[in-house]
Formats: sequence, C-alpha cells, structure tokens
Amino acid sequence: MTTLTPQKPAIPQPGGDVTPAPESRPAPEPRPAQDPAWRELVDAVREAGQYPTRSEAESVTRVVLSALGGHVVGDERVDLARALPEEAARVVASQIPATRSLTAAEFVDSVAARIEGATPATARWDVSSVLSVLPSLVGDELVTRILDQLPPGYALLFGRAELTPAA
Repeated sequence: MTTLTPQKPAIPQPGGDVTPAPESRPAPEPRPAQDPAWRELVDAVREAGQYPTRSEAESVTRVVLSALGGHVVGDERVDLARALPEEAARVVASQIPATRSLTAAEFVDSVAARIEGATPATARWDVSSVLSVLPSLVGDELVTRILDQLPPGYALLFGRAELTPAA
C-alpha cells in the first residue's frame, strides 16, 4: 500500500535554488481570559483575596484549582469540572489523582510549595480566596459532596464552619 504525502510548495530563490515554503501554523486559540465565566471566577477570587492585579488572582486560581484537582475524585471530580468555567475545568481535570489524601494543613503546604515566596500563612489565604468562591459557583450540594471525600479540616478553606458530632 502506498501512502501519499502532500508536498509543500517550493519557493524559487535567486540563483535557481528552491526552498520549501514555510509551514503554515494554525491560528492561536483564544486566550482563556476571553471566557466571561473564567473572568468572573478570577474577578471573584481577586475580590475575595484582595489581590492587587488580575494576573495575580489568575495565577493563584490556577495553582489552587490544580492542587484541588488532584484530590477530588470520582463523580465529584466530574461534576466539579462540569460546573466550573471551561478553563477552570481543564485545570482541575488535567491533574493526576493523588496517591494519598492530604490533611488540610498538608494541602495548604503543597500550595505554598507551588507559589514562589509563599509561606503557609499566605498559602492559606490563597487557598481560602479560591475555595471560598466555589460554593456560589458550583453549588453548596456539590461542595458538601467534595468535603465528604476530603479529610477533616477542608471546610474552613471553603469558608464553612466545620462541625464535629458531639461525643
């Protein structure tokens, strides 16, 4: 069986040499910042965290959602991705599931390790700034399901009180 490969058109050069035409490149995809839902999410994070620039809020949003994406699994992960703006869904869904659950403090420390110059205190602020805007975006019921699969301590990061049953 013979496979035909299309030839690139040749461009004649002075002196009789021929060089192949430059490869055409597909048009770049629109930037995620153009997605109104993504912009609203980043703006909500910017307001919640009082970040001075949109760029800083966007960076923090990506880092925190990326970290969260590795720790939410199963139907909750699928439902979270469906409820988020397209760019945020890609960030969550592109993560490989973690091999072990992190405590809330370990989760914050893992975010601190991903942000240049972050301390546990600033990382906790960043995590809370992102996760606290999710309930209004994805719904309280989904957040409850997500919290049910995470170790104790995450509720505060989502802006909820963590109630423990009486002994």
